[in-house]
Amino acid sequence: MDDHRPEPPPRGDERATLLGFLDFLRATIEFKLEDLDDEQVRRPSVPPSTMTLLGLVKHLTAVERHWFQYVFLGDDVPPSWDREDPDADWRIEPHETTAGILDAYRAQAEISNGIAREHDLDEPQRRTLHHHDVVRLRWILTHMIEETGRHAGHADLLREAIDGRTGE
Repeated sequence: MDDHRPEPPPRGDERATLLGFLDFLRATIEFKLEDLDDEQVRRPSVPPSTMTLLGLVKHLTAVERHWFQYVFLGDDVPPSWDREDPDADWRIEPHETTAGILDAYRAQAEISNGIAREHDLDEPQRRTLHHHDVVRLRWILTHMIEETGRHAGHADLLREAIDGRTGE
């Protein structure tokens, strides 16, 4: 596997640094799926977990849409989960393809990055959530770095279980 992930800028301003690390982690997630076939990216992890590499990508897409579009902008984007089906954003439906899920992840990253570039980092969210105080765009970016980084660790373990490949 050729490592072509973008390096975060060593001397960037705050926004460039935050987006640089988020883009690096997004590329790390995709890096973990390289050279795997459709069955492998859908293969569940060790029971009782049903986590898959492809499900992880679908989940991260939903989380970015939730925080950047639903919470920060206040857009009425459809949720990927609800109280009756809280794991819907992890589940791969029979009609969903690996290419389609990866394309959706890349498209959402572009939307999220556009929002992060067009708004002030101190700008507050527009939609209030019952379980959070008001947060700023800076917090959302930092949260997405944390969320994507945590799942990059899961992706390391999932990939190692599939074919033994380890690494960053």
